[in-house]
Amino acid sequence: MKIIGSAIRQGNVIEVDGRIWRVIKHNIVSPGKGGAFNQIEIRDIKTGTKSNMKFRSDETCELLRVEEKVMQFLFRDGDQFTLMDKESYDQMIVGGDLFGEQADFLTDNMDVSVEFVDGSPVGVELPTTTICTIVEADAVVKGQTAASSYKPAILDNGVKIGVPPFIANGERVVVNIKERAYVERAKD
Repeated sequence: MKIIGSAIRQGNVIEVDGRIWRVIKHNIVSPGKGGAFNQIEIRDIKTGTKSNMKFRSDETCELLRVEEKVMQFLFRDGDQFTLMDKESYDQMIVGGDLFGEQADFLTDNMDVSVEFVDGSPVGVELPTTTICTIVEADAVVKGQTAASSYKPAILDNGVKIGVPPFIANGERVVVNIKERAYVERAKD
């Protein structure tokens, strides 16, 4: 399906010059002189290379149809991730480039959403939040609780985040995966 340049948004999968790209960021720019254009940052699905493009509102590109399927993460072997289709029990191996930094939060048997274009995986989305355990947190400094300040902490997966001063070692917390940020204490 053809789409005009000003309608391209983050997350779209487009085809330009025979290559398939995922839109990472977009920004509509209105310069003082001339017409507005959509400045997009894109990543090649096959090679992983990033690029920038400008699309004016009269230019078009091909918007590809993306199919989504929920799959279960089984295990990781280096930079290869094995996923299982929950309906047919078929397994597939995908590269770590589809996960990006969110791979730090993968846990065994976690359900992930895999996006396919023409039967090939082009992206993986984890749930919005996950529960992690604090393995190391700085001690509370007296008077620090007066302001809404955060202290550094390390999660059981090795990721560093900021947490409120009342969070201690061994506590389970809810973490926003995309923002890599503390949300709340986990309710057990």
